[in-house]
Amino acid sequence: MLQPLHNVNVLRHEVLTKPDALKAALPASECIQETVAAGRQAVNQILTRGDPRLLVVVGPCSIHDPEAAREYGRRLAALARELEDTLLLVMRVYFEKPRTSIGWKGLINDPHLDGTFRIDEGLHLARQLLLELSAQGLPLATEALDPITPQYLQDLISWSAIGARTTESQTHREMASGLSSAVGFKNGTDGSLDSAVNAIKAAATAQSFLGMNDAGEVAIYHTRGNAHAHLVLRGGHGGPNYEPDHIAAAEEAMGRADLAKTIVVDCSHANSNKDYRLQEQVVKAIGTQILAGNRSIVGLMLESNLAPGQQPMAPREEMPYGVSVTDGCLGWEETEGLLRALAHTVGPSLPGRLSS
Repeated sequence: MLQPLHNVNVLRHEVLTKPDALKAALPASECIQETVAAGRQAVNQILTRGDPRLLVVVGPCSIHDPEAAREYGRRLAALARELEDTLLLVMRVYFEKPRTSIGWKGLINDPHLDGTFRIDEGLHLARQLLLELSAQGLPLATEALDPITPQYLQDLISWSAIGARTTESQTHREMASGLSSAVGFKNGTDGSLDSAVNAIKAAATAQSFLGMNDAGEVAIYHTRGNAHAHLVLRGGHGGPNYEPDHIAAAEEAMGRADLAKTIVVDCSHANSNKDYRLQEQVVKAIGTQILAGNRSIVGLMLESNLAPGQQPMAPREEMPYGVSVTDGCLGWEETEGLLRALAHTVGPSLPGRLSS
């Protein structure tokens, strides 16, 4: 008897809602579309030095509780209006988490946090939350991880990240070349810059690859390339990489590759030695470099939540409200004070960065 050859290890499959059906069920209003367009334009202007403000991507390491995310968004929207002359605050709304080994993979994959993997429900929850946060006037950021997910959500995103684990992936470089938002590539987990520099070049180049269209059909995509791909420094196994000598090395590497010297510093991960409290130290160091004349650092990333710290995964009703279930985060009060202080420190010097 012939042995089966197809889907040998597949237990079952479920048909997913098509992207155009989800968008029809949860459409973006004209006001929301204007918010996203304005957010993308502002981000791109900062990246190309048409806007002297700093880009600040700030918010929870990952979204596990939509209600807490809504509250965080309300607070951030108010702070964004207060600091808008100096900082462009973009809310970090991460629904997918890459895992080094195993673990919770984010709200889209497992919205009930219980291993039931109701992905269709997760996509609905994610889009609904993005719409609600956009309605508050917030530009939004996420990590582009699964190559299918952008068809469901990318129309609501102003800035995207490609993580350290996927920067070397050809699939993600091709995907980034077609993303509608600016995209930041993180340096490798070992701290090396080569993979990110190569990724920026690849993403900026026209690409052709397989993907899924809005109708849920397999399609061949032909892209123009993403002109707003840039570098994100997040440290590595050897330690942080945000000090002046690290920034100079990154500038040199980008110059050799004939890339614009455009850098965002991730204040978390290896740059804070995975201690969320040390993010403040990184922010202050970035401010000092800007005051000293640095022009390549255009933004930073912060992991922040309503309450500080991190908690283990548990049934949702048993978990403290507003505390991260992935990386440790700064609490809201610390975040608010830190961003106000940054704006006060660097604000007067930022317009001069455009004069060189």
